[in-house]
Amino acid sequence: MAEIKYAEITPDGSLRHASFQGMRADKKASQVVLEVPVDNFSATLNPAVGAEVASALGVKLSHPDKVVYPGTQITKAHLVAYYPAVAERMLPHLKDRPLSLVRDTDNDLAKTFFQKHALPGMPKTLKSGHLTKLKGTESRILWIEDLAGLIGGAQMNTLEFHVWGSDRHHPDLPERMVFDIDPDEGLDFGDVKQAATDIRDILGAIGLQSWPLLSGGKGIHVVVPLVPEADWTAVKSFCQNFAELLARTEPHRFVANMSKAKRKGRMFLDYLRNGQGSTAVCPWSTRARAGGTVAVPVTWDQLQTIDRANAFDIFLAAEHAQGPDAWEGYFETEQTLNLRIQDVVRNH
Repeated sequence: MAEIKYAEITPDGSLRHASFQGMRADKKASQVVLEVPVDNFSATLNPAVGAEVASALGVKLSHPDKVVYPGTQITKAHLVAYYPAVAERMLPHLKDRPLSLVRDTDNDLAKTFFQKHALPGMPKTLKSGHLTKLKGTESRILWIEDLAGLIGGAQMNTLEFHVWGSDRHHPDLPERMVFDIDPDEGLDFGDVKQAATDIRDILGAIGLQSWPLLSGGKGIHVVVPLVPEADWTAVKSFCQNFAELLARTEPHRFVANMSKAKRKGRMFLDYLRNGQGSTAVCPWSTRARAGGTVAVPVTWDQLQTIDRANAFDIFLAAEHAQGPDAWEGYFETEQTLNLRIQDVVRNH
């Protein structure tokens, strides 16, 4: 495997002005794919189409030409055009789930805030109501039912959609678990990928299939779909026991404590996403991060070819969504967090 720097690829497939940079022992030939300029995908998100979609769905789009990510040409209209491109893949993860919105206030990503319930002036395409939690307390919630809800969120400067792991109709029974691998600054992304693969293999050994999600930031989420039978207490306890088991057996790689000081050179396996009322970023959601990055589902094989967690901006993500479903079989997987699986991790 060799690294070659070049000016361009000619129409007949030759490299122009190629120069040898050195051998690469850290990559396999099967992991290397042809690079494609991001600009080639910009045509897939037409801001004029975004404005038309918003109007057709009854959302009054204000300031469609406003740049929402500093240093880019991504406008609010581009963002609105993005969601129709991914809605078919995104809505099954989002529809009718209580959610939190991350909204921007000044278009420089410096002042974002979480919104968990209705505020004055919110578009009617976002829904609001109440539900009762396990502890018997009432909680005000927001949810989205369709593409119009996503467009309404974009209109009110929502840059991230975070969802519960349960449906609002059955709020006591989670339908997924999320293991959020949060690496210390400076750790190589290869370490994060290896951690995700190891977690997949351990989960698989005890009978749980999982899928990888590029977070759009630094890490990877390993997501486990569940038949909603175990309650939040059981699910959170299992995730905590799993994280603490890895921290005990491989303390040089993992910590189960969210303290930044204790994370030095290691990865925090965040199990706290798995309590009732806690949220994790929704697959296909944009992120409130520089460059307009997106949390993108990939296959385990695709993960090996990717060199960072923020590899997809909205243009690349829209293109990715038109290809084969990276999480094929996710919603058809029937697996439960039964007592046998819980005991394997609890007693190890």
